[in-house]
Amino acid sequence: MTRRPRTLTRSGYWLLGSTVALVLAGILMVYSASSVADYVAYGDSAFHLKKQALFAAIGFVALLVASFWDFRSSRGELDPRRPDVVAWGVWAVAFAGLLLVEIIGVGKWGATRSMDLGFAYVQPSEYAKLGCLLITAVLVVAWRKGALDTGPFLGWLAAAVVPTVVLIMMQPDMGTTVSLVVGVFLLLVLGGLPARWLVPSAVGGATVAFALVWAAGYRMERVTSFLDPWADPSDGGYQIIQSLYAFGSGGIDGIGLGLSRQKYFYLPAAHTDFIFAVIGEEMGLIGSLAIVMAFGIFAYAGFRVAWESRDLFGKLLAGGLTAMIVVQALMNMAAVTGLMPITGIPLPLVSAGGSSLTLTLACVGLILAVSRYGGQARVRLVRPGKTRGSKSAGSVERRRDGRTHLSGVDGG
Repeated sequence: MTRRPRTLTRSGYWLLGSTVALVLAGILMVYSASSVADYVAYGDSAFHLKKQALFAAIGFVALLVASFWDFRSSRGELDPRRPDVVAWGVWAVAFAGLLLVEIIGVGKWGATRSMDLGFAYVQPSEYAKLGCLLITAVLVVAWRKGALDTGPFLGWLAAAVVPTVVLIMMQPDMGTTVSLVVGVFLLLVLGGLPARWLVPSAVGGATVAFALVWAAGYRMERVTSFLDPWADPSDGGYQIIQSLYAFGSGGIDGIGLGLSRQKYFYLPAAHTDFIFAVIGEEMGLIGSLAIVMAFGIFAYAGFRVAWESRDLFGKLLAGGLTAMIVVQALMNMAAVTGLMPITGIPLPLVSAGGSSLTLTLACVGLILAVSRYGGQARVRLVRPGKTRGSKSAGSVERRRDGRTHLSGVDGG
């Protein structure tokens, strides 16, 4: 029998609040960063503002629907609410999209990552990340519960992740690949996999990543430009130099909302990958730290939701999705400020982009579903020297993982 919807926990409300703040800030800054270029290109300074607002509305609908996913209730093997059914369904649709990109994809800036649906461009790799994380969580739960042996567990995990990574790298899109692999790895860490598996996997992954960078000249150029952008200021180091100019111009309190000079065709991708630089120029250090703080609250609330969940799948889902979003935000901000090579990853919830925004909001909805349905176990601790049956026994309550069964995944 389906349980009645529960209210969000306090952590859930903090997560929702930080999400709304970031999305609203993103809509405002997308308009500021794109208005001039949009007027020149389209004769409409609000072109990207309208698109971002529309995708935000769609994304919040997805968030609302996802937040009511009662993943602990199921009525049979093909129940669409079952975590394994949802996981493989999302992955299959996203994987089909990746295959279609290779056939009818639209190229831009030397990569083919999107499909033109007429009314919008869709980037299947964004949804593939969610599919892979859902499958990883389902498989880890089955393995932890003893319903799946180690061999099949590793086999199914490789069958889902490896082909996805290969197709994304064929676009090519190493930034999204790194984001996906890091998200899966962190979820495996949260799932309690032994270090004897994780350490060699991390070393092997880093080695493969280095080889891919070394094999492609433009990737190696990004690394050398990161190390010394002034060695080639008009080409390889141009983006990061213009970004640093933006932050330097902003100072402590910024030059004023809408007054950025770098957005006047100096800073490439000002409304997408480098929107954080526009924030730094217009809103200064104060505005930049406000965005960092919002993501800090988001991270704390998301991981708190995971910690409070007494359901193993919910714990992994909330922790894995929070880690994926926060790591992507850190990668973007680090690249824009010159702390790591440029990856082409947008700033979640803030940068312009329909696929990224709607997918991220749907992921937030799934974390809120864990807040709503994950439950909170209370364990009564008896003070030393007292018996549980004693009326005088003092006690204190605290929250912890109750390790309940996962309906529909472990067969419980």
